[in-house]
Amino acid sequence: MVTITIKDVAALAGVSVATTSRVLSGNPATSADARSRVHAAAAELDYHPNAQARALRSTRTHAIGLLVPDVRNPFFADLAHTVEQAALVHGFATLLGNANERKDQQDRYLDNLIARRVDGIIVAPLGDGSGSIRSVVGREIPAVFIDRTIEGIDLPSVTTDSDTGIREAVDHLAALGHTRIGYIAGPQSTSTGRERYASFVRAAGDRGLSLDPALIVFGDFQAESGSTAVRTLLALHEPPTALLVADSPMAIGAIGAIQRLGLRIGTDVALVSFDDIDWLALLDPPVSVIAHSVADMGRIAVDMLRTVIDGGAPESVRLPSRLIVRASSATPIDPGRSR
Repeated sequence: MVTITIKDVAALAGVSVATTSRVLSGNPATSADARSRVHAAAAELDYHPNAQARALRSTRTHAIGLLVPDVRNPFFADLAHTVEQAALVHGFATLLGNANERKDQQDRYLDNLIARRVDGIIVAPLGDGSGSIRSVVGREIPAVFIDRTIEGIDLPSVTTDSDTGIREAVDHLAALGHTRIGYIAGPQSTSTGRERYASFVRAAGDRGLSLDPALIVFGDFQAESGSTAVRTLLALHEPPTALLVADSPMAIGAIGAIQRLGLRIGTDVALVSFDDIDWLALLDPPVSVIAHSVADMGRIAVDMLRTVIDGGAPESVRLPSRLIVRASSATPIDPGRSR
């Protein structure tokens, strides 16, 4: 006897598993078209929800899972603290998983969280998805994406609109006379890496700045790739006079490499980093940053997950970003200087 699952209903209806689940549970936050297609598919397949499984899932553990890409990244360390504190206010313990920017480690943690029957999961996913993330969705475990998303997986999310902050940074550097801006990009396998890269290309193009492909180096959101990128960029025959870095760990590596080359940040080369990590303001010179609120992101993600746990279907949220100018990028370029 073939067992019909909710995945079969979703496939026949042509909608996601999450949408199918909301329709079959009577959640009103679905379109009339989706409800019609799902009910028709369920009737055609003679699908009946597993009442026993639903009863098991209704047992609360008062624990949630949080999976971050790299706990060494100061942004994700701050995010984990924010989520943990917000969850605690509502009576949830938080189980933290560190994917270490590796899909296999991500899957191991997700499988563990599923086995521990957490009430829900907040995840900043790697790449284009994995079997374990799809298993979370297929099992109807309440989940939300934070900071990053995966195209084609229907989960509510809280992310940052990077475009405004990056455009402000490019405009700021251009106004100081920089025409060749080096960009240290994140991995294009992540939504944040792709979005920030696309924002930089658009902003530089709109400003009429150089789009020389040699000015863009792709890193992996870790410090060593920022260091390697600086050595590559500053070795060019016509090196950039300013650098925009897509996250703080790569900025750490970039700063170290610039100093080892005997160059002065803010004088010989301007620098702007994405993510407003506290100690970037304490360096000499203080580093200009593209800021977005990690506190709001964590709090909203917890509220969003609580809504999903209670059967709701919250709308995804995009938070703003903005440029904070400090001494690392505040000096106008001297057209006569040479390296």
